[in-house]
Amino acid sequence: MSFRALLSGLFCVGFMACAGAETSVDEPAPTMADVQAAPDMWRQADPENLVLFDTSRGEIIVELLPQVAPVHVEQFKSYVRAGLYDGTPFHRVLKNFMAQGGDIRLVHGPEVMKGPMQAEFTFRRDPTVFSINPIGPADTASGGLYQGFPIESVPQFMAEMSFDGQVETWIPHCEGILSTARTDIPDSADAQFFLISGEGRHLDRKYTAKGRVLKGLDVVKAIKLGPSPDGAPISNPDVVRHAMMLADMDADTRPTVYVQRTDTPIWAERLAAADRAGEDICSLPPVPAVFD
Repeated sequence: MSFRALLSGLFCVGFMACAGAETSVDEPAPTMADVQAAPDMWRQADPENLVLFDTSRGEIIVELLPQVAPVHVEQFKSYVRAGLYDGTPFHRVLKNFMAQGGDIRLVHGPEVMKGPMQAEFTFRRDPTVFSINPIGPADTASGGLYQGFPIESVPQFMAEMSFDGQVETWIPHCEGILSTARTDIPDSADAQFFLISGEGRHLDRKYTAKGRVLKGLDVVKAIKLGPSPDGAPISNPDVVRHAMMLADMDADTRPTVYVQRTDTPIWAERLAAADRAGEDICSLPPVPAVFD
């Protein structure tokens, strides 16, 4: 059975097999033909870090980045694998900001909750091991890309003066980022999550970002809005009908996901142009992906 047929039968919503992530309106979306023509320009994403959300608005595929928030990513995966996001609503949604969902406690009861985690707003990065494709000179850059993820950081030259040879680093809340909801207490995040649909930079280093949308940013933006100014309550909200890890799909039906590499001349020029224009990492178009 093909991936398209599987999703059509399982979720009742078709999914074009070679569609990629959203790209600039000035560029056509890449296809498998592009991957096959220049395979060195693409990396194969690990299905263990890919989550598919079938929502009442359409499908969203997110790639997780365990290096930045290992505890949050692992707990998120465990909730997905337990089927506990199924049936949960997007209960707070604000235009050009974010869509919040994952209230497992409300839908499935408090007894299934795993409990709050210590905040992972930032992490320590060894520039010699975890190197980014920077905007500007590598030693002084404060932003760049890592495997397609937007990254911000203390400039890497500071590693030479730090106690551990590393620098504080984080995922900025750019459009399409998956982050973790919490209360006013920093170490209170558990199951609830939110997807950035517009501007969320004021949340940087205050919430634990852990992934980004590869497919379905248009779906995120179409999720039913809540009333101003709080985005809640929402009458008849959109819901997550089913969530699953791509790694848990049968190997013969699971899609292969390719993400465009950013350590290439094309992206070096885009990053250099952003530096010349004084733009930050969230100004760049999303790094595209292709599904086979």
